[in-house]
Amino acid sequence: MRIAVVGAGVAGLVSAKVLSRAGHEVVVFDRTPDVGGVWSETRRYPGVTTQSPRDTYALSDFPMPKDLPEWPTGEQVQEYLAAYVRHFELGPLLRLNTSVASAEPDDAGWTLNGSDRFDHLIVANGVFSSPSLPSYEGAADFVAAGGRLCSASDFHDASSVEGQHVLVVGYGKSSCDVAMEISRTAASTDVIARQMLWKVPRKIGGVVNFKYLLLTRLGEALFAWQHLEGAEKFLHGRGAPIRRRMLGSVQNVTVKQYRLRELGLLPAGGIENIVRGAIGLVTDGFYEQVEAGRITVRRDRVIKRLLEKDGAPHAELSDGTVLRADTVVCATGYRQEIPFLPESVRARLVDSRGNYRLYRQIHPVDVPRLSFSGYNSSFFSPLSAEVGALWTAALLAGALDLPSDESMRAQVDARIGFMDSATSGHHCHGTKVIPFSMHNIDEILGDVGLDVPRRVRFQQWLGPVDPRSYRRVTRRFEERFGSSR
Repeated sequence: MRIAVVGAGVAGLVSAKVLSRAGHEVVVFDRTPDVGGVWSETRRYPGVTTQSPRDTYALSDFPMPKDLPEWPTGEQVQEYLAAYVRHFELGPLLRLNTSVASAEPDDAGWTLNGSDRFDHLIVANGVFSSPSLPSYEGAADFVAAGGRLCSASDFHDASSVEGQHVLVVGYGKSSCDVAMEISRTAASTDVIARQMLWKVPRKIGGVVNFKYLLLTRLGEALFAWQHLEGAEKFLHGRGAPIRRRMLGSVQNVTVKQYRLRELGLLPAGGIENIVRGAIGLVTDGFYEQVEAGRITVRRDRVIKRLLEKDGAPHAELSDGTVLRADTVVCATGYRQEIPFLPESVRARLVDSRGNYRLYRQIHPVDVPRLSFSGYNSSFFSPLSAEVGALWTAALLAGALDLPSDESMRAQVDARIGFMDSATSGHHCHGTKVIPFSMHNIDEILGDVGLDVPRRVRFQQWLGPVDPRSYRRVTRRFEERFGSSR
């Protein structure tokens, strides 16, 4: 087939590699001048690093270089993906600096940008495709007074706010990363946090890497999956006190390690509720800057309006506080958007609440010749995207024994309902599978009829999941479905 892939981030690149090796003609479109998606030079904000450690944020057959730090920077991840392109000779498949303005379906396939014909379309534009910038009252007067309002992904140079009074909106990892970088040189840095969130230390107690807690099958089993089996039944049954003590010990260490109670930054509820919000790592140095007075966290507040006061830009908070605000950086999340698809297609993809109705996070039951890649964002996003690409290749080869359309729709509805309950709706409209990363990977590989050996699965219970252990899975898949290449 001739296949179009929209997006040259991790998901788009691994889809191109897998599908081209399965014998298809693949063309990858991206509007930016470089590969990387969220890691592109055009999108990464100062201080951005991976959430997951180096060895877990990688593709199975292309590990990250050992000389990279444990949490690589955005620039280093982009360089890694560019090296992936060179290694697997994907360069000829790329059309960078090329936006997809339209993708029109017909009975035989898709027409992109009015003239380019394809048999199948893969949407890999990322679940963080468009920044969600709040619409504030008074924004026009604020800008006229010299104020700057932007999203974190459009903020690229921390030195541009040297000596300024800066407000950073949000309390996720990106907002804390940006605030940390800004606080080095800004006159003042205020973080406007609608609610406090639990954050996971990179090293618990300053010693134990968090990957030994959350990036194992045991760590995943601490949170109740849709269908409990084996040890999970024990942990959420008779063994529940053990599970609660495990999470409680991490909570207690975190509170003491960062002096959250003394700083007035203790979140409501227990750390077990971490899946009900944005799971984020602690930004190195953030709480130290708060304690030193270089960062002020305005908790449980939002910006009510922007305004001009005494000829200068300001912001009024929901508690009536008025702050000088030369620059307001909004790290307020993203929207999942696919504007190049016709409204008639989007109506069959998304429910009334905006949830993407995708079987296995990949397959839209009601739209033929269309697949999604990377819409299973997880702790192991590269590996999750990779096994998803294997699933798509098997589907195109007619090698999947899918349930009936009615059954797949029912399973999609049940999964969205479960994730609503498990995460209080914080599943990015059905595109995020955290914290159930390995369950999703297991389901996908189970459909394809491939898996790692039982001993590897056992090792994953006590040690971090290593994408390299899936290299043989990829190799066996290529032997079964690959071309003569």
